[in-house]
Amino acid sequence: MTIIEEIAPVVGPTKACAAFGLPRSSYYRGRVTPATPRAARKRPTPARALKTAERQEVVDTLHSQRFVDQAPPQVYSTLLEEGVYLCSVRTMYRFLAAADEVRERRNQLRHPVYAKPELIATAPNQVWSWDLTKLRAMEKWTYYYLYVLLDIYSRYVVGWMLAHVESGELASQLLEQACAKQGVNRDQLIVHADRGSAPASKTLAQKMIDLGVAQSFSRPRVSNDNPFSEAQFKTFKYQPTYPDRFNDFDHGLAYCREFFPWYCNEHKHSGIAMLTPADVHYGRAEQVLAARQRVLNQAFAKHPERFVNGPPRVTPLPSAVWINPPEDRARKEMELH
Repeated sequence: MTIIEEIAPVVGPTKACAAFGLPRSSYYRGRVTPATPRAARKRPTPARALKTAERQEVVDTLHSQRFVDQAPPQVYSTLLEEGVYLCSVRTMYRFLAAADEVRERRNQLRHPVYAKPELIATAPNQVWSWDLTKLRAMEKWTYYYLYVLLDIYSRYVVGWMLAHVESGELASQLLEQACAKQGVNRDQLIVHADRGSAPASKTLAQKMIDLGVAQSFSRPRVSNDNPFSEAQFKTFKYQPTYPDRFNDFDHGLAYCREFFPWYCNEHKHSGIAMLTPADVHYGRAEQVLAARQRVLNQAFAKHPERFVNGPPRVTPLPSAVWINPPEDRARKEMELH
């Protein structure tokens, strides 16, 4: 017996608990012996409860061909109009819940569950992302379609095409030309795209099979599943020289021929340590980073007092690039080293 249990009968549980700074619930809880649990009591059946035969009649009615696709309120109302009362609507729901049948009882079309794509690239030409965007022409409701194939590791545009229509045949030609230009081998590449008519066409699917290229799709209406193509199109359309509308097809073609060489060879991308896509794609990244580091070392040697956090270091190139990284991304990236 504890001290508080000894003095509680004398001064009372409230004063005893206050003296020791304990809540009264702890005192009363300690008086219950764990070794003697309360006997489980069976809940009595109310006198007004339905009998077994009546319960079965309700279940059979709900399962009948007439009412199998109707909700309990509809069944209840229909039976009342026919002069029949079996039970309340709530009781019908309880019986259905006991049989694990509380759901949409009508046979409706249900959309399939799409898995979240998780793709990783640790070098160029492992994962390409491709999409198309519309360029507005001067004439209303007239567009030119820009197809772009992008390497997600280097952000390098491996292929692009401007066309008058959206076509799986044109997409197949672009993919075949890009694979030949980049020297892609069979079973080396994954091409990720959204579920548009051209990316999901049978013509493109057959061409991927012929080339030994794996196919990956975004989930419907989830733009984050294709972030690299979306970001590239934003850079494309947010340029100061981007026109609201193109005069004609040649005007759009001239703009693309000027933009993509700049994007690949001059534009420094924040996601790849402020390197150009061409530097990363063609293996010049380490050389460029080493040159930057030499400049930083010289600056530190000349004025070390200006670098309060020690010698500066260049931003390293990411070892891996993900589309939808898993939750244990850090552990998986450690396994790559």
